[in-house]
Amino acid sequence: VQLQASGGGLAQAGVSLRLSCAASGRSFRDYALAWFRQAPGKEREFVAAINWSGTTKTYADSMKGRFTISRDDTKNTVYLQMNSLKPEDTAVYYCAAGTYSSSQGHYNYWGQGTLVTVSS
Repeated sequence: VQLQASGGGLAQAGVSLRLSCAASGRSFRDYALAWFRQAPGKEREFVAAINWSGTTKTYADSMKGRFTISRDDTKNTVYLQMNSLKPEDTAVYYCAAGTYSSSQGHYNYWGQGTLVTVSS
């Protein structure tokens, strides 16, 4: 599975952005999908995950209620809708495919990352 993330950019605090991650490969529907992020000078952290069928989702506590993960298997795409953005959301956002988990080690395939910068 190859993943290509897009949708990042510069945004003001309080606005919304939607990230997309397009996947190639016939087995897309077999994988759980997730978003992670890495802020400058910090380790990569979990953001959200969705299971293979789209019926189960989990979020990092700081993103609950603001971020929504979804998938469209007809388009081989996973999305991250980010609302009420905060400056501390500034990071490179990575999509990943693997086994449903909040742990990076359960994901075998990674996109290249898309930068989100939120100004106050």
